[in-house]
Amino acid sequence: MNRSQAKIGYARTSTSDQNLDAQIAALKTAGCSMIRTEQKSGTTLDGRSELKTILEFIHPGEILVVTRIDRLARSLTDLQTIVTALKNKGAHLAATEQPVDTSTATGKAFFDMLGVFAEFETNLRRERQAEGIIAAKMRGAYRGRRAKINMEEIQMKLDEGASPTNIARAMGISRGTVYKAKALM
Repeated sequence: MNRSQAKIGYARTSTSDQNLDAQIAALKTAGCSMIRTEQKSGTTLDGRSELKTILEFIHPGEILVVTRIDRLARSLTDLQTIVTALKNKGAHLAATEQPVDTSTATGKAFFDMLGVFAEFETNLRRERQAEGIIAAKMRGAYRGRRAKINMEEIQMKLDEGASPTNIARAMGISRGTVYKAKALM
């Protein structure tokens, strides 16, 4: 990693119960003059205001530094979007724990390989989760989310002569839901 250019650190964890301290310490050791942190999922770029701020304001020649590529994004598409944004600004990406430095050909190649593996890991996790749900359903242990709307209560109010509009207002639901309950009667 080139040490003569300004470095902006980015640390991320998925949830607020995870600790950012190790990432922050590594980014300080790497010479980051500014470190932005957030605790958001890495599976999407949506809602990640700190990363967005970095990508908007990074200057030519500056380097976005992360500890590992998976701290930046979990899909190859998102990683490529970030690197393209950096490239368009004349900036680069580097990782402290992986040989990634997009200012070199070797670093770019390694970055692409890591991106493929990050996306693969996310897809495997989704597959395992889906398999677990299927197995739980077969055991009768998974029933999904409980219904928030009591259809019997709606039907009872309809039987009492209440209008769909009044029922919807009183229960905080849509009239369409009332009509669905009516159709089940």
